[in-house]
Amino acid sequence: MYCRKVEITGINTNELKALSNEEMTSLFQKFQKGEKDAKNRLFEGNIRLVLSILKRFNTDENNINDMFQIGCVGLIKAIDNFDLNVGVCFSTYAVPLILGEMRRANRDSTSIRVSRGIKDYAYKILSFKEDYINQYGAEPKVEEIAAALGIEEYLIPYCLNSLQEPVSIYTPIYNDGGDTIYLVDQIKNKEPLYDRDTMLALKKALANLRERERGVIYGRYFVGRTQTELANDLHISQAQVSRIESSALENIKRMVK
Repeated sequence: MYCRKVEITGINTNELKALSNEEMTSLFQKFQKGEKDAKNRLFEGNIRLVLSILKRFNTDENNINDMFQIGCVGLIKAIDNFDLNVGVCFSTYAVPLILGEMRRANRDSTSIRVSRGIKDYAYKILSFKEDYINQYGAEPKVEEIAAALGIEEYLIPYCLNSLQEPVSIYTPIYNDGGDTIYLVDQIKNKEPLYDRDTMLALKKALANLRERERGVIYGRYFVGRTQTELANDLHISQAQVSRIESSALENIKRMVK
């Protein structure tokens, strides 16, 4: 069962019961004769398929129910098109349809477009890891995954990262009671060098700053160090570095005008 709660109106997922092969066959025969209640019972009796497949997706709390509903669309399609005469289990037929609906929705809903092939490999990697852990009780090595799936080792983390949602550089990551530390504060500055006139103006302004302000500005914007790195060197908190930087920038703006 999926580890997070999925809300289904009128249905308690904890009380869902799996149907036996005989019950499945009987219900499909009734459904194909036009009995609507049989379809409802087939749907409720196979919701566990959707929930089990949902575990393969890195789904956040905001769209877990949306993904579940999309998986249910695949389940309904499977029920509508299943042929008893084919001679396969319903789950064998239904799982690829449910998984396909979820993968399409997950691929199309991301903020950054990633090729279908990369994401398909990502799901194959997750599936292989899950099967491997169930069989051996340990995580597979990268080389084992690569050999099993026939892909280059360096592609594995790249494929798995394609399932991650992008994060804003202004996401708060820490607050010690002072100024909030944002992700952007931990990213080194790799901006190109300023032009000659700007450099001259900045050097003049920097020369008029207090020593600690000048050191912080130089470290942040010329060397590209993070606030945390500077805080460690100066033996002060990151929040203090942030305040020194803000004050220095205001002074520079005032002097450059």
